[in-house]
Parts: sequence; structure tokens; C-alpha cells
Amino acid sequence: MPKSEYIRNFCIIAHIDHGKSTLADRLIQKGGLVEDRNFQDQILDNMDIERERGITIKSQAVTLPYKAKDGHEYELNLVDTPGHVDFTYEVSRAISSCEGALLLVDATQGVQAQTLSNMYLALEHDLSILPVINKIDMQAADIPAAKQQIDHDLGLDSDGALLVSAKRGTGVDELFEAIVSRIPAPKGSSSASLRALIFDCHYDPYRGVVVHLRIFDGTITRGMRIRFMSNGSEYDVETVGVFKLALVETAEISSGSVGYVIAGIKTVSDVRVGDTVTGAVNPCERPLPGFREVKPVVFSSIYPVDSNDYEELKSSLEKLKLNDASLIYEKDSSAALGFGFRCGFLGLLHLEVIQERLEREFDQSVIFTAPSVKYKVRLRNDGGEIFVDNPTEYPDEGRVEGAEEPCIRASIITPTQFLGNIMTLCMEKRGVQTNMTYLDEKRVEIVYDMPLAEVLFDFYDRLKSISRGYASFDYDITGYKNTELVKLDILLNGKAVDALSQLVFRGSAYDRARMVCERLRDEIPRQQFKIPIQGAMGSQIIARETVNALRKDVLAKCYGGDITRKRKLLEKQKEGKKRMRMVGDVELPQSAFLAVLKTKNE
Repeated sequence: MPKSEYIRNFCIIAHIDHGKSTLADRLIQKGGLVEDRNFQDQILDNMDIERERGITIKSQAVTLPYKAKDGHEYELNLVDTPGHVDFTYEVSRAISSCEGALLLVDATQGVQAQTLSNMYLALEHDLSILPVINKIDMQAADIPAAKQQIDHDLGLDSDGALLVSAKRGTGVDELFEAIVSRIPAPKGSSSASLRALIFDCHYDPYRGVVVHLRIFDGTITRGMRIRFMSNGSEYDVETVGVFKLALVETAEISSGSVGYVIAGIKTVSDVRVGDTVTGAVNPCERPLPGFREVKPVVFSSIYPVDSNDYEELKSSLEKLKLNDASLIYEKDSSAALGFGFRCGFLGLLHLEVIQERLEREFDQSVIFTAPSVKYKVRLRNDGGEIFVDNPTEYPDEGRVEGAEEPCIRASIITPTQFLGNIMTLCMEKRGVQTNMTYLDEKRVEIVYDMPLAEVLFDFYDRLKSISRGYASFDYDITGYKNTELVKLDILLNGKAVDALSQLVFRGSAYDRARMVCERLRDEIPRQQFKIPIQGAMGSQIIARETVNALRKDVLAKCYGGDITRKRKLLEKQKEGKKRMRMVGDVELPQSAFLAVLKTKNE
């Protein structure tokens, strides 16, 4: 292991799609970790979904050897971070394991919402920030404007900004030198008690959980007994090593380094990101700051399309849970859809990723119910408070005294020409404006307090379409506020379908009910009898659509003749349809559940 003065730990932070993974690719190629014939784009992203969508879901780490101009061999530890707002906690843990950060700004887009929020995260952890302007080779690149935004919006010195093209590799050599000269070496002592931060982990089917660590003090060696400070569990270290795309074993990892530990840990949920690892024999006095439990904010139920696939879905979720500790699920059942699972997710992107992974990696056909948030419900006669995320668990209206819903502080940066439409959208979503700052003559930042439930359905898609993709969005959860909550039931042929029930704000219940009824009318196949589709709040019907009956032409055999003969046949048919409607059950196709989740404009 090199001395800590020749180690540099850094991360790359940026808004989505500003070229973070591409820059990591160039650094890995220059570091000689992979031959050109084995190279592939987004080499640190090992999921198909990450490559297709161009996003990073799981943070990765890699150790780059570099011989600087001063003649010394340096070890550069790059900790790659996810860019999406759902994974902010993972980003904060990755940032806290570094001494420096490359703050990437797209020369064509400028500073955007998550560029700002990630920079504040880096400043909170006292990191040295190197501004890097990427995509300088593109025709639309406006380098002076990007520099002016770095000065004005971020408060950093744009004279020290490095100009790179991650796609072509321009300026990467200068970037390596800047990392060595401008990012400080890690502090800490190899002889002190062990203190290491868990910033990530992944599951290996043959070796168990591989824990990703940044060592602040002390040394981890093979055979050593370690303790996780959050739950007190102890393990014997089987293997230690560093990341060089593959896992490379070493005798030890010591203060200042980034590496991995394998200690026979069975499931990822036993390891908590942000926890402190110490020695069982000579433990440190206090854990590293910043650890918290990751709590899901969006809830949805998953059901197999064919109820015979329940056991397969169960084993698929168990395997997914091995790799993703933030996925929470419990058994659930529905009268309409049979047995399934109620799941908790970090956000809507997390939900989409789990859905795609179930379908691709495990070949599961699943139905997701409408996503919901966790409401706090106060009961009458001092019944206390309960938390409800599933509409079927919502108590009777008579027992409810009041309800509170989770709220967010949304920060939107947009070009000024789209400001009016975006403000209208936020007001429609019950947003209350708290701040508005003109960053320059072309861009404005607006801050809204709004309910999280309003962001779940179509907010992000509509924001992007209104602003032609230029507006950027970031949010923090702020707490609970009072709301008027009602349970919206959807009735088919007079029977409530529990899987289509939703908890909604009273003021938007009518619009939501009408939209769901219209969607279902288009999706439900016609029967021999009329099917009423109704939206109900308690006993009050607030919306209705009807699927018209398929009508057999009973008069086809009557050629002329007396009208009473025809009327008799029609009356007989009418009686038969009435009887059929009383006993007839309606089949709901899978597309009906998906249609309810789609946005207004689709």
C-alpha cells in the first residue's frame, strides 16, 4: 500500500446526463486498467438498465494508478455516485468518503438543479471542489456562459475551471495533474483504532456480501475480527482488497485507502450504508457522523399477472433484496388480483428500476398498483395516530379526525421563457412558492413547498414537456402538513375493486375519479350487458362512465310482420340482459391497471 500522502480520494458530482460516467470511462482508460479491445462505454455501470437509460443507479469505486510529473506513483480512488435525486443518501455517503470532488458542468446546459444541491452536499463535508466544464467539443457549447455561471451561481473561481471533452479525451491529462496537485491527501493514522465508513456494498452469489469501505484510521488485515457499530454484529475478515474494475486481493488496506472486505455476511440488509466499521478487540470511541436509516417514501403493491407465479415472484424479490437493501416488501393480498407484495421504494425512479429488473432479469409479468405515499392519520376519541400507505387500510371516515401528508421543498431551475407555464403547473399541484431567484438574465430558480403525492403521477413528465427538457428538478423531503384526505373507490358493476382504490386530496378527487373511469371505459372489453364504472367517496358517487352492451340482433329473423312480434322479442332480450347483469362478473385486463397509472397526455 502506498503512503497516505500519495493517495487521492475523489468523486465526480453532476446533474443527470452531464457526462459523469463518460468522464469516468476516460480516466479508467488513461489509468490503463482496461485494454482498448475489452473496453465498453459506461464501464462502471454493470446493469443493462443503466446503459440503456444513461444513468447510474448503483455507485461504484475504482482505484487508478497514476505516475505524476513529479515522478511519484499516486493511487487515485474514484468513487462514482448516482446522479438521481432518489439516491441522495448514497451520494452523501460516497461524498463523505472523499477529500475532493470534480464538479462537472455541461458546457451546453450550464449549472442545473442537482449541480447546486450536490455542490452544497460536498461543501457540507468540507471537500475541495474542482470545477470541470465538459462537452467543450459540441457545437452548442458556450464556455464563457458556463464560466460565468460557475462564478455567479456556485461562487467558485472559474479561472481554475478545467476544460475537458470526456467523449474525445481532451484535457484528461491536465485533469489528472489537477487531482494530484489540488485535492489534499487523506489525514488519519494507520496505527490508531480502526474507523472505516461503509459507502456501498454488493452481493456476490459465491462469496456473500462485498462491503465497500473508506478507511479513516487504522488498518484492516485478513483474519481480523471487525464490528459494525450500528447493530453491534461481529465478523471475521476473510479477504481484503482494492477495486481495479475486478476485485484485487491485497494483504491489508490502511488509513486513507478505499477498498473492500469480504467477511461471510449473508445478506445485504445486514450491512447498512453509512455505518462505521471498527475492530472488535480495540474499538474506536465514537462512530463517524451522518449515519441514518434509509426510509422508503413511495409505496406500491406488486401482483403476478398469473396467480400461479406467486412463488416465483417471491423468490425474485428475495434475490433482488440481496442486491438492494433499500427495497422493503411484505405480503399483501387483493380480492381482485390475489396474493402479492406491498413494497416501499426510495422514489419513482427506484420503482421503475425494480419493475424493469423483475421483468428482464427474472422474466416476471407483474402488475403494479398506483403508487402512494405514507400518510399520518389522527383518529377520534384519542385513538392516537396511525401511518397509512395502503388505501385498503384507511379507516372509516367517521373514525378519522384529520390527516397529514409528507411534503417536499422542490427546487426548479428553468430558462425564463418557460417560467409562467411551470408556475401554473406547480400551482395546479398545490405548490406554494417560497423563493424565486434570477440566476442571470436567462435563467431563474424557483422554490416551492408542495405535497410529495402530487409529484408521483405526472409532474416530472409534464415539467420536461413544458420546458422542452431544459428545466431541472430537485427536491428534499421537509416533513408532514395537514391535508384533506379521502379514499377514492372505483366500483365495477357496483362492486369495489380494491386494487384500484387510491388515497387522494379531496379537492382533486373528482378529476382523478373521472380520469380513472374514462381510462377503464376504454380498456374493459364489452360484455352482453351494460357495465357501470363509478368513482365513489364513501357512499357518494362522484364520477361515472358506462361500457355499452354488445347487442345481439334478435330481429334479424323477422321479415316484416306485426310490430308486436318484434316488441315481444326485444322485451325478452331486455329481461335476459337484466338477469345477466345481476350475476355477471367483469374481467379486468392487465392493460386496465397500467392505463390508470399513465399520465394525462399519453
